[in-house]
Amino acid sequence: MKPELLCDTLRLTLPELFECGPAPREGVHVSTPMLYPDGGTVAVFVLEREELPVVTDHGAAIGWLRMQSVAERLSERTRSLISEICETQGVAVERGRLVFRCESAAQVADAVQRVALAAVRIADISITFTSRMRGSVADEVDHWLRDRAFKYDRGLRLHGRSNKEWTVDYRVSVDARTSMVFLLSTGSRNATRRIAEHVLAGCVDLSHLRAEQAGLVFVSLFDDTENVWREEDFRLVEAHSEIALWSRPDQLEQILQPQ
Repeated sequence: MKPELLCDTLRLTLPELFECGPAPREGVHVSTPMLYPDGGTVAVFVLEREELPVVTDHGAAIGWLRMQSVAERLSERTRSLISEICETQGVAVERGRLVFRCESAAQVADAVQRVALAAVRIADISITFTSRMRGSVADEVDHWLRDRAFKYDRGLRLHGRSNKEWTVDYRVSVDARTSMVFLLSTGSRNATRRIAEHVLAGCVDLSHLRAEQAGLVFVSLFDDTENVWREEDFRLVEAHSEIALWSRPDQLEQILQPQ
């Protein structure tokens, strides 16, 4: 089936938010409404093999997951989770690629959605592991604030000027000084830029709070127990927040106290 004809068929059988067009090399490229955790669009490809459609992600999902890890190889636990996800969706893993081999053209639309959903769930494995690690550090900060008798709120949700909702990890109040603390924590060097950009965006969008409340400061607290942060990550947020390192709690305490 020619790519143009296959595109026409997919447009009729897929939901409206799916977009397709000829792929650069062969087959059809399908852009889905599903997203990777960093905001990237999940895309799949429909190829023809022995006159039957084959749907694949060309290795994007597992490749994305590898990029989030500091380890050279995926762990046994991670590979087991990938197998479970793929089995649930009826998708095979071949040389790191997600593959669904259709038995007829009527299966293509369903196969596209299955491969895309498997890709999203595989990428979400990184969030599960990162959240566990980040939650452990967040609890350590929580205990540290409590031991020093700081008055604070945790997990505060605030609306920025764009009306987007942001989560401030800790709001610490000491006399006339209020510190909005963002915790930056990851075990992946590939995720640091995205996290720093997220905190920068939050500080900028919430900057109106400074005009409304004297003595309010933003604090970027870097969990540097993992040696993943680059100098450019610190520079990205330093113009809009005070920088503190979790390995230097004395430094953080000095920032939180009124000057």
